[in-house]
Amino acid sequence: MKSAVIQLPGLNRDRDMIAALTKISGKAPHTIWQTETEIPDVDLIVIPGGFSYGDYLRCGAIAARMPVMAAVAEKARKGVLVMGVCNGFQVLLEAGLLPGALMRNASLRFVCREVKLEVANANTAFTRGYAPGQIIRCPVAHHDGNYFADAETLARLEGQGQVVFRYAEGTNPNGSLDDIAGIINEQGNVLGMMPHPENLIEMAHGGSDGRALFEGLLGKAA
Repeated sequence: MKSAVIQLPGLNRDRDMIAALTKISGKAPHTIWQTETEIPDVDLIVIPGGFSYGDYLRCGAIAARMPVMAAVAEKARKGVLVMGVCNGFQVLLEAGLLPGALMRNASLRFVCREVKLEVANANTAFTRGYAPGQIIRCPVAHHDGNYFADAETLARLEGQGQVVFRYAEGTNPNGSLDDIAGIINEQGNVLGMMPHPENLIEMAHGGSDGRALFEGLLGKAA
């Protein structure tokens, strides 16, 4: 699988994502700077976590208006897989590639810890490496991860199986509605999630629960 990682000022998890994709796929991803207007022929585009533009205005608001995001949107329209993690999720929402909003954590505090996730929909390109309802471990690190959508949007997400990951076993770290931790678009090729699967892919990380997401994308899942 050929992949690309979008790089924006203020991101701090791009190297983690590059390392994960390289280790699991055996190929280093393309790195695409914010001012680029074209993205090479790839199968997966990832917007990693961090604090793009210092989270000024709203998290992801400035990044969503950079030239590279028009290219990401065009690739998404053509069916290319796109994944946004943490700040990347915020960017996808601000760019209109996913519905809803991410608000300040209910605690009004930055949260950095491990949570439990339920695989709410295992029938996607991003989750085929997991079993339906499987509970996995995953770290989070965010200040604005409280997912919100109006009642109509929420009903549509739930009814169409667009909720992919859900905080489980009372570990919701931010107050997200319905314990939502990750969603996909209607076409099923754009995923946004707050937890960081790239930071739990090998025993040196303390576990490998995030690895199956990447291996599933690569067609390596058992």
